[in-house]
Order: sequence, then C-alpha cells, then structure tokens
Amino acid sequence: MRIWDIPPKYLCRKHLLAEHRELHGLWNILTKHKGKGGYSYHPETLRWAGKKKALYLRHEALVKEFRRRGYRHLTPLNKKLADGKARQNIFVDSIKRQKILLKKKLCPCFLAK
Repeated sequence: MRIWDIPPKYLCRKHLLAEHRELHGLWNILTKHKGKGGYSYHPETLRWAGKKKALYLRHEALVKEFRRRGYRHLTPLNKKLADGKARQNIFVDSIKRQKILLKKKLCPCFLAK
C-alpha cells in the first residue's frame, strides 16, 4: 500500500492509477472497518489515522490530475466522512526518498509534464 506525497502531475499513468486504487482501499479501512483487520496496522494506514480530510484532499488532487490527462473518474469519496486534520505531516519515507524510489523504477514518472 502506498500513498505518495509528491504532486500527482509527476506520477506516470501506472503509479497515478495504482495510488488511486490504494487510496480507495485505505479510505474503506478508515471509514468502514475502523481499525479492524490486517491492514489497519499497516504503516501507511496508521499515518492517515485522524487525517481523513487530508486523504480526501489527496484524492481530489488525483482526480484533478485524472481530468487534466483526459481520464474519466467515476469513484468519488463521501466528503461527509472527511474529518480530522487536513494536512499530512507524517511520512513513511521522506519526500526526497519517495522521489528516489520512483526514479529507480525506470518508469515515466518525473518526465516533463
């Protein structure tokens, strides 16, 4: 599970779509399962606990990038469930490290957008 902390415009198609899919899974863990199940203790899940508003805003940034690229988006999140802090300040990997990890994947991430 991975929610990146870099602007979505830098993600290649593969990573943009994968993050969107993962974000929906994380949203369901935080809003429906509320701490039940194996992924509830995943480091990525724990860092978003109490920050559903920030996660909602990340989703909206992904959706904006979808639209910019001409992709359709059909899976909105329920804004009423977006409570907590509006900013993520805990990182599994620093933003600098995240950039390094993406660049090592030899995908089109970070190419001129």
